[in-house]
Amino acid sequence: MQIVSENETLTVYLSGEIDHHSAKPLREKTDQVLLLKSPALLVLDFSGVSFMDSSGVGFVMGRYKKAASIHCKTAVTGLKARDRKIMALSGLERLVEFR
Repeated sequence: MQIVSENETLTVYLSGEIDHHSAKPLREKTDQVLLLKSPALLVLDFSGVSFMDSSGVGFVMGRYKKAASIHCKTAVTGLKARDRKIMALSGLERLVEFR
């Protein structure tokens, strides 16, 4: 995971697998930087993710809630077709922007 803050946008570049075991440190680090930088937009980039289970949906939902609490919008990018479908079925398209 790499986090880049630039021009009121915080971009989190995710990589590898996102599952029950890997999600906790991703959540903690993302939330820490999100609250520190307080950006206008949080972008979660999944282009480097090789596998994702329902923990990925939970990761996005939790970061959306945390970002909304500081008046920050959330966008998701780089999803593979299968993962985008899973997120769409979960209803996330009503909450976050998919790019």
